[in-house]
Amino acid sequence: MQCLIPEPELTTTNVVTINVGGENFQTTKQTLTQAGPNSLLSQLAETTSDRFVDRDPVYFSLLLSLLRTGALPSKVKDFDLRDLIEESRYYGIESLLTNSLTNPSQLDAFALQKSSILPLNGRDSPSAVATTPFGSLHVSHGSKITSFDWSLTRKSTVLTQFPAVDSLLAISPDTAAAGATDFSGLQILDLQNGSVKQTLNWENATRSGSTVQAIGSSGEFLFTSFESSRRNSNSIMVYDLNTLNPVTEIGHNEIFGADIDSAIPATKLRWVSKYGLVMASGSHSGLSGVSGNIRFWDIRSGNVVFELKEKTDCFSDICVSDNLNAVFKVGVNSGEVFYTDFRSLGSVNGNSNPWICLGDKRKIINGKKEGFGCKIKSHGNQVFCSKGGDIELWSEVVMGSAKTSNGSEDQSTKRDFKKNMMGRVKDMGGSRITNLAFGGNKMFVTRKDQQVIEIWKGSARGF
Repeated sequence: MQCLIPEPELTTTNVVTINVGGENFQTTKQTLTQAGPNSLLSQLAETTSDRFVDRDPVYFSLLLSLLRTGALPSKVKDFDLRDLIEESRYYGIESLLTNSLTNPSQLDAFALQKSSILPLNGRDSPSAVATTPFGSLHVSHGSKITSFDWSLTRKSTVLTQFPAVDSLLAISPDTAAAGATDFSGLQILDLQNGSVKQTLNWENATRSGSTVQAIGSSGEFLFTSFESSRRNSNSIMVYDLNTLNPVTEIGHNEIFGADIDSAIPATKLRWVSKYGLVMASGSHSGLSGVSGNIRFWDIRSGNVVFELKEKTDCFSDICVSDNLNAVFKVGVNSGEVFYTDFRSLGSVNGNSNPWICLGDKRKIINGKKEGFGCKIKSHGNQVFCSKGGDIELWSEVVMGSAKTSNGSEDQSTKRDFKKNMMGRVKDMGGSRITNLAFGGNKMFVTRKDQQVIEIWKGSARGF
């Protein structure tokens, strides 16, 4: 005799009925607990008393779908985002809504197109842009910093002590580090009330002021490139990101005579998380052209692990891609994009040229500075490069890797990258692009002499 085992049934004690604004909704306790232990919905799942909520049932149905599936339904685009945010805050699930609408993994580089603009107050154009992973945005323009929340619906502006802000780093949605090349000190700003929480200074040998040339960070540290007001010394300070106490100093240079290399302060700092190194780059324009250096520092030992000296077609801008294991630059003379495989930097000597040109090699020696002002950024598996008013998108075409005799990957094999132009025809051209930044599932673009920020995003459903 065959024994049949009945399938488990959904018990009535697991079903929860909630009356929202006079409309009944039935769901399960498991669904409601997805909202988190401190949320109102999680509390309703455990209560045995009357479950009545005096809120809009239409918005509740959208948020209930988010709890059930992890995504909002397509009809959400017909509703006001600000109202939906307010409802999510009431129920205590704004973080779930944020993750659904601005998750960085949702950024589709090939689908990005200009969707809207954010206007700025005043006549000053943006000088620096800083973002947080889920899309909060800080923009410096003149002596002001304007901040937008993750939804880009709430805006606030604070006035700083700087004549103009040249470097900006988002520490949190409400806190930023800011500095200027003509004003001493790195300021940690509370953007909610416009106050200076702390000022960090570098004590140089001449005891003159120290201006900020660049700011960077990792999950643990804050990096700041300082130059003395007399421009005869420079250094990179490393601070604890939580306490802001100094941890160590690297790259300290006292300049004597015509030592050009040591006279160049780092004007870009980037953390290379895959290798635990800080990339510090800087350049100098002289009678013989533009020269520069790129150094990768181990902050634990204080030593330079890799160094690239730039003389022929020095970088106009540079970036590192952890995902692609490569360093990318746009040449100041040629305006072309170059790359070098990060894994091969250990074999580079002072006379070798590690760069592989992805464009027209003939432009390298033209000396026309076609790359002046170009910006290059890596995000995910793509590299974005601005050329005038347009944006190039570079992606690697995976062809399969060659192997050496011992079975390891041959790092000398040339990799294949292809270029696409971004946006629709009407998005192309316009004033020269001055900043590219990424936050959440969006790209932010600023242009010369324009007092707005462009928002580029894909055509995903929803807002």
